[in-house]
Amino acid sequence: MRKVIIMGAAGRDFHNFNVFFRNRSEYKVVCFTATQIPNIEGRRYPKELAGRGYPSGIPIYPEKDLSYLIKKYDADIVVFSYSDISHLNVMHKASIVLAADADFWILGPKSSLIKSRKKVISICAARTGAGKSQTTRKVCEILKNLGLRFSVVRHPMPYGDLRKQAVQKFSSLKDLDLHKCTIEEREEYEPHIRSGTTVFAGVDYGAILKAAEKISDVVLWDGGNNDLPFYEPNLHIVVVDPFRVGHESTYFPGESNVRLAELIVINKVDTASRKNVETLKKNVRALNPNADIIEAASPTYCDKPELIKGKTVVVIEDGPTLTHGEMSFGAGVVAARKYHCRRMVDPRPYAVGSIKKSYEKFPQMGNLIPALGYSPTQIRELEKSINNTPADTIIMGTPIDLRKFMKLNKPAVKINYVLKEIGTHKLEAAVKRVVLKRKK
Repeated sequence: MRKVIIMGAAGRDFHNFNVFFRNRSEYKVVCFTATQIPNIEGRRYPKELAGRGYPSGIPIYPEKDLSYLIKKYDADIVVFSYSDISHLNVMHKASIVLAADADFWILGPKSSLIKSRKKVISICAARTGAGKSQTTRKVCEILKNLGLRFSVVRHPMPYGDLRKQAVQKFSSLKDLDLHKCTIEEREEYEPHIRSGTTVFAGVDYGAILKAAEKISDVVLWDGGNNDLPFYEPNLHIVVVDPFRVGHESTYFPGESNVRLAELIVINKVDTASRKNVETLKKNVRALNPNADIIEAASPTYCDKPELIKGKTVVVIEDGPTLTHGEMSFGAGVVAARKYHCRRMVDPRPYAVGSIKKSYEKFPQMGNLIPALGYSPTQIRELEKSINNTPADTIIMGTPIDLRKFMKLNKPAVKINYVLKEIGTHKLEAAVKRVVLKRKK
């Protein structure tokens, strides 16, 4: 029996365990390590999900203890199982593992993909914040117009009781409260629910797929970070970002996504420079000469632009996009400029708690507030940081309206954004080609 440690962030790590290691007598997973997401370490992967051989479940430790854990458990293998990390840093992790006298593994698609009985379309990306969400919503619109039954399966965000989160189904906004969803979860699920689309998520993606197949002709994989899909796709769509040219070949596993893609979406061409778009197109073509490439805009909309024009504003952007996505702006900044604000206020002197600490870890965020809300405490810290900042208007560049979760002391506007393909309708054609083709 070979002893295994799985490095993760409460997502891909659990999936890799479930599909590759669970119930295999030749391996013993001794622990998980956790990073990127707060409040994961110190918990256990529950025995109810771990299966036979794990009567006490599996402990989860902070990644910083990895070298010690390899020695403590005399581990033979460490499996790297999370996303949105530079190639350089992946090899730093590998070096730590090798220096501690263990093998360093990365599971590929053959070891981690689950095959569906239904058609599967996956939407993934080269980096967090490239525009997966609006691309997924656009594909949903295409499927709806075709009259097909479909559901969205979202990449995992199991931040609560893992036993209760094994299989989650979200068909109404009340389900978000029932499952005690974090801001990050609500940002991804709510837009789909409002358009009448059922969303599945959780921990056990084999069981989740069976539930989705019961109500769907097409299963739509809505990826997280820049991770690979969990299901074997009939069409693999990958979004790339002209504001981070070069990242498509220097971040893991985003480069793998680009190389595997059948359709590549260059998003944000309405705000990026033409030089960046062309350079990115050249880079993508070098990695994957066979993929179709489309260009798309991500236009922003605001219902009350008069609250921005000539005003001092504090801008709140999607948390993961700013943090491990390493972006220095998002839809909120685009809207602030589009609607001619007088000035964007620097919120850093007024931030508190974990929001204040986030600026130390991710200094590129500058004068933006990251919408981090992984716990009730963090939501309160976010509320206080926003209210402390002196401004005329709050600009919410987040997918959901934060006013639902907190009391804000100044007027706020919600920015919405969609995917708009430029030129030919390659996206619709690709979807039709896959979903209307009968299986042999």
